[in-house]
Amino acid sequence: MELWSEILAHHLADELVQSVFPNLKVDPVAIVEGKCYCALKTIKEILEDDSLDDKECFLKIEEIISVLEFLGSDAGLRHDY
Repeated sequence: MELWSEILAHHLADELVQSVFPNLKVDPVAIVEGKCYCALKTIKEILEDDSLDDKECFLKIEEIISVLEFLGSDAGLRHDY
């Protein structure tokens, strides 16, 4: 599934689903863009820490994966450890 779809599906998973959404005032693009901006900001902050050694850097990569998972995106089959 595409990241955009994963983020949107994760956000909408908590919404009450009806066959018709007459009062839904949610802009899916705004939701995804807002969540992506926050995720990118967090990832940038993680990567900007140049005081990390290799082990710490590995842990930071784990943090980045956690950010993606928080958004509803799994990290694929490569993240099974």
